[in-house]
Amino acid sequence: MSVARGRHNHWWRRAAQATLDLLLLNGAIARLSYRCGLHGALSVTEHSVTLAGPRLARPLKIAFASDFHAGPSTDPAIFACLFAELERQAPDLLLLGGDFVNSRAGALAQLVDGIARCQAPLGKFAVLGNHDLWSDEDHLRRGLAGAGVQVLVNRNCALPAPFEALSVCGMDDPWTGQADGAATFAGAGPIRILLMHAPDGLLLLGAEKFDVGFAGHTHGGQVARRDGRPIVVPHGPLSRQYCYGHYALADKGSLVVSRGVGCSTLPLRINADPELVLCTLY
Repeated sequence: MSVARGRHNHWWRRAAQATLDLLLLNGAIARLSYRCGLHGALSVTEHSVTLAGPRLARPLKIAFASDFHAGPSTDPAIFACLFAELERQAPDLLLLGGDFVNSRAGALAQLVDGIARCQAPLGKFAVLGNHDLWSDEDHLRRGLAGAGVQVLVNRNCALPAPFEALSVCGMDDPWTGQADGAATFAGAGPIRILLMHAPDGLLLLGAEKFDVGFAGHTHGGQVARRDGRPIVVPHGPLSRQYCYGHYALADKGSLVVSRGVGCSTLPLRINADPELVLCTLY
């Protein structure tokens, strides 16, 4: 079910994105939108998960941020709010869910200093999203590495003591990348934290299970009704079913889906404010 990396970056997609960037006046529309409150206000959403197995040495505080969409559709002021909040929250572990840029890899420069300043003692890990793979993957990987971030593509990494039983398992984007559930969990420890860009990654896990998983991609609809129901969701068969929130999946684990931080296509969020997710494992 996986496809070649970047296969969907057709010429017409690149042309459409370039046209949209021009219409957004290289970010001027996004700046106006932010000043008028139409980006929404960054919030902190807290979740907790009690592990079924042995207790941890102490509670583990995870921060998860996703879907930055740096570029003409998102005003960088929202990133300043995010990084200030990350500094205040001081998480043990930082997870980043992809779509760092909207179309141009150079826009990552808006994020790298803030990510580098985040001191997460147990590590900083990321996966790439579909917009990243439509951009320049190598440039993004180098920039993130310079900020102290390990990019996980169908592989996992154990955390340092006293959390060595936990592995962060990062899976490639399910449709634009080459997602491989078996490789993602191969050799992982007994406690598994799944990091993926889109909820559709669930379709490619096979029999693999996780304790807690994190995904973005949906933006909570980005434009939603007052009750939070999305009006439109991005592509993917599970984007509406797992649009936003904390889900207990009986046959897999706990899944947290974030609304993300930035704006895709239009610099506008309605009833779907940007968020930083904090999840404490017990």
